[in-house]
Amino acid sequence: MSDDVHFDAAELKKPKARDWLMRFAFGAGVSLIAAVVSKFAGPRPGGLFLAFPAILLASLTLVAKDDGSRQARNDARGATLGATGLIAFAGVGVLTVHSLPVWATLVVSTAAWGVVAFGGYLIARARGAGGDE
Repeated sequence: MSDDVHFDAAELKKPKARDWLMRFAFGAGVSLIAAVVSKFAGPRPGGLFLAFPAILLASLTLVAKDDGSRQARNDARGATLGATGLIAFAGVGVLTVHSLPVWATLVVSTAAWGVVAFGGYLIARARGAGGDE
């Protein structure tokens, strides 16, 4: 099974202006909701909304429309693995920020993110995720 992971700068010209505007509007809307929640409920609940991947839903909708639901599902899976890695980043950061220099906390936290996100990817691929399910 091979991955179709690649970067092609020409692909950036492919989406229509309407698609870019949709992503921007969705991201701005989620940020606005976070600001309102922060204003009325405090910074902690508002911060939870800021952690929401603001353009993910808009992007997945556009990917499903343009490239099919299989590609959107794979993109959602990748976002989930990345978010899980960020949880590991935050956890390691909280545990080490008072005992290590800041630069070391950042390095160790980033390593934790990489291990969890990439490890999750390898496990998912070994179990057949991303194939023809």
